[in-house]
Amino acid sequence: MKILITGICGFVGSTLTRALLASAENLQVVGVDNFIRPGSELNRRELAQLGVKIFHADIRSPADFETLPAVDYVIDAAANPSVLAGVDGKTSSRQLLEHNLWGTINLLEYCKTHRAGLILLSTSRVYSVPPLAALPIEINQRAFRPKAGAILPDGLTTIGVSEKFSTAPPISLYGSSKLASEVVALEYAETFNFPVWINRCGVLAGAGQFGKPDQGIFSFWINSHLRRRPLKYIGFDGGGHQVRDCLHPRDLVPALLAQMKYSGGKKVCVQNFSGGADSAMSLAQLTDWCDARFGQHTIASDANPRPFDIPWMVLDSSLAAKEWNWSPKLSVEKVLEEIAQHAEQNPNWLEISGS
Repeated sequence: MKILITGICGFVGSTLTRALLASAENLQVVGVDNFIRPGSELNRRELAQLGVKIFHADIRSPADFETLPAVDYVIDAAANPSVLAGVDGKTSSRQLLEHNLWGTINLLEYCKTHRAGLILLSTSRVYSVPPLAALPIEINQRAFRPKAGAILPDGLTTIGVSEKFSTAPPISLYGSSKLASEVVALEYAETFNFPVWINRCGVLAGAGQFGKPDQGIFSFWINSHLRRRPLKYIGFDGGGHQVRDCLHPRDLVPALLAQMKYSGGKKVCVQNFSGGADSAMSLAQLTDWCDARFGQHTIASDANPRPFDIPWMVLDSSLAAKEWNWSPKLSVEKVLEEIAQHAEQNPNWLEISGS
């Protein structure tokens, strides 16, 4: 089987490439990347040593697809992954849509031409912000959780947010660009008869991630704490109690292989993949872990809210477990330790990754 991975020199794309090659025989991987993210050249050299052919191409450009070889499957790991994209003054709303929506359309046209399947890596941020922001919560062990006995929105339990939860706007420009990509991809699949899988992922994290405050938060926090750089709890009560789940991209590989090999009847095409409640932690708890690992570091506080922020986001992956017998294998502690060791071995990582 021949696979094309977009954004192959980013953290997710490069991690998946290495893990796929290590997990499956008779697998050929090629990739595209536009190399606009600092640090991506490091992954390019390593992947080339594994025999991966990488094309310097931009998914926003239809012409860049004309010279790409035919493949059996595309895994789309190219995106602007920041929920603040288009509203933070660093990128325009047009740039965001060019990356995340129009790039998807170009990919779909490529898949249509070559009869290739597509796995679209989507996000938990496609779920509606107002009911999540208004979620009744309480603090338990320095972390928010849904309040015991409270009436919760449809599609949400203490296990997490399921695929049945509302995707009504507002969900942020980033979230809407990914949701629109999902809808268009499913329409292409139905109209032109090629397989499409939508994998909505929790917070992806691991060693080598390009850590920034608005993306790659686990890597950014650990690297910054180790080097005693300023850190700040932002929003809500200013106590760092907001919670996210954590998933290593390597844990996606068994599901990706199963999806690419599947040739049976209809399956649900849109599914959550995350570390779930077992992997969820707050920034305050992450700080406690860093304090124990690296020594004490003082964290500043700012209770002023940021756009589209929510207090608690944990994805419920029960459907993926049922459909694919899937579950994450790497505990959050192992993911954090992997990041910590990488941070210790790469003292200039924040500079390299553009933070």
